[in-house]
Amino acid sequence: MLVAFAGLGLVYVLESVELMDYTVRKAAEVENFMTSVERVMKYTELDHEPGYKVKKLPPEHWPSKGDITLQDLSMTYYPGGPQVLRNVNLHIKDGTNVGVTGRTGAGKSSLVAALLRMPDAQGALMIDDIVVKDINLQVSRRCVSVLGQRPVLFSGSLRENLDLVEQFQDVELWRALEIVQLKELVESLEGKLDHQLLEHGANFSVGERQLICLARVLLHKRKIVILDEPTAHVDPDTEQTTWRIVREKLKGSTVITIAHRLNTIKDCDMILVMKDDEIDEFDSFNSVVTKT
Repeated sequence: MLVAFAGLGLVYVLESVELMDYTVRKAAEVENFMTSVERVMKYTELDHEPGYKVKKLPPEHWPSKGDITLQDLSMTYYPGGPQVLRNVNLHIKDGTNVGVTGRTGAGKSSLVAALLRMPDAQGALMIDDIVVKDINLQVSRRCVSVLGQRPVLFSGSLRENLDLVEQFQDVELWRALEIVQLKELVESLEGKLDHQLLEHGANFSVGERQLICLARVLLHKRKIVILDEPTAHVDPDTEQTTWRIVREKLKGSTVITIAHRLNTIKDCDMILVMKDDEIDEFDSFNSVVTKT
């Protein structure tokens, strides 16, 4: 009898150890999850950007041209922080293709951030003679299309990634895909436009993802387009396709292309050279190359 009780006790002890191990693991998981909850709660306590409170709207069909004017524009990313733009004065005529270059930290990305009001800069930023700081933040950002180095795609159908708010007809989607040379690929997919993408478009190659994003830019036909080294991570064929489409299909837009290599922006109408958070030169490609 004593041996039986001893065996039963040993079994209970072993089960208790397993339960304790399970309890400790679950407690550690809950602690990790609570860190995420705390982070989410912190986000809910952040103040809205001031521009969201501005109710004023621009005229209908604004911007109609894409003319950009910067007057004494300076910017810091946070109160008391270092200036990342200093007294920038610049006029970009509508329809101009501008290449922006400069060394790392020269202010190229900060110039784009100012155009997107991330955050609002000091001084005047005008698009088609409208001071953007005086109008609603969401509306002002919608007038600009951005194609960056890394394609921005999410899990969902190809149709949703091209047209999230369902404002375009299928024929327009197919036309955009044809321009970026993806029509045949999409036609071969199960579901075609309803084909499901993985998170970040992982079931497409990097070049294909970038071309999908370029198709999205073409669909929206915005008057201001920002290209932030869009061919940095693609193969040579996709790079040539991208720049050919930009030259042929974005003629009616003001295009701002950020690049480290001058060869990338040699076909631009004007070259803007940034240095130490200021404009160093703003001239034609040949003039800039001659001076350097």
